[in-house]
Amino acid sequence: MNTDRIINISIRIADQPRIPLRIPRDQEDIVRRAEANVNELWQKWSAMDEFSDKSSTEILAMVTFRFAQLYFGNLEASQQLDATLASLEGEFDTLLLEDIRPEAPVTDPDPSAPAGD
Repeated sequence: MNTDRIINISIRIADQPRIPLRIPRDQEDIVRRAEANVNELWQKWSAMDEFSDKSSTEILAMVTFRFAQLYFGNLEASQQLDATLASLEGEFDTLLLEDIRPEAPVTDPDPSAPAGD
């Protein structure tokens, strides 16, 4: 990894202390989007009456679990899609090969065999 492409940033998740990170420059947008989405859900759930009996840390744990659940759900869907695409590619290859495969030569019947048998 080229060190001139590494940047130092800090993120703040929920009401936790800032977290310093060293990341590739091209990942900053993804890191910032993740930070924003986690904080948005944490703030939304913190304001809900339904979770008024939960501590900030408990709500952060719930947010963490929700993002992990979404990640693994998407990972499974991606794997299923990859398998489907691989299967379709195999079927298309078979069909294409059938179209370009030379036909078996037609052989003349044995001239010494009686006709009609």
